[in-house]
Amino acid sequence: MTSPSESSSGTGAAPPHRTEAQDNPLGGSMAALANMSWQLVLTAGLAAIALGIVILAWPAETLKVVGVLFGIYLLLIGVFQLAAAFGTHVPGHLRALHFLTGALLVLIGLVCFRGTLQSVLLLALWIGFSWLLRGTMVTATAASAPDMPGRGWMLFSGIIEMLAGIVLIVSPFTSIGALTLVAGIMAIVLGVTEVFHAIRMRVDVGRLTPGEAAERRPLFRHQPHPQH
Repeated sequence: MTSPSESSSGTGAAPPHRTEAQDNPLGGSMAALANMSWQLVLTAGLAAIALGIVILAWPAETLKVVGVLFGIYLLLIGVFQLAAAFGTHVPGHLRALHFLTGALLVLIGLVCFRGTLQSVLLLALWIGFSWLLRGTMVTATAASAPDMPGRGWMLFSGIIEMLAGIVLIVSPFTSIGALTLVAGIMAIVLGVTEVFHAIRMRVDVGRLTPGEAAERRPLFRHQPHPQH
């Protein structure tokens, strides 16, 4: 006679097979994260390629869209500046500056919606003056600090940025058109790079992720002998 416990344990039921992902939930989470990462990189790369193709195929229409977006950006920044002018945290002597800056940005943003030429001109001047000011600051900083690491590179980049800003200010329409074409080419190059990077990530994930190997069953499984 066998006891109930012995008879129940001697039915030959094998314990459920546990995969490696169940034994190591952290490893499964890392594998899922890596799998999601290469998909996001691939999507971003394809989107950049599509954007570059659209820019190169329709540069004039692209400038119109960019001009509208630039106008919306100026309007939003201007509204925030106007709201900040009436904030309690702003000192009294800065309220007028915030208000004037916000009103000017709102006015320029509205001008961008009057036509493509106005928006492109304002965009080119905005970028040109930004590059000119930043290049001047970088050049002055590098020139006033002889012992600064990388001083030569800072001087070179600052001068190049100043010259690019001057070109945009002097010839805004031609420069912004060339800048649009360069942006389209750079978008395609970056997109192709991202796609290749995503493919390499996918190959690495396939090597590191416990896929079918984690689901393989052993060739010889121990079966308990039934008790008589």
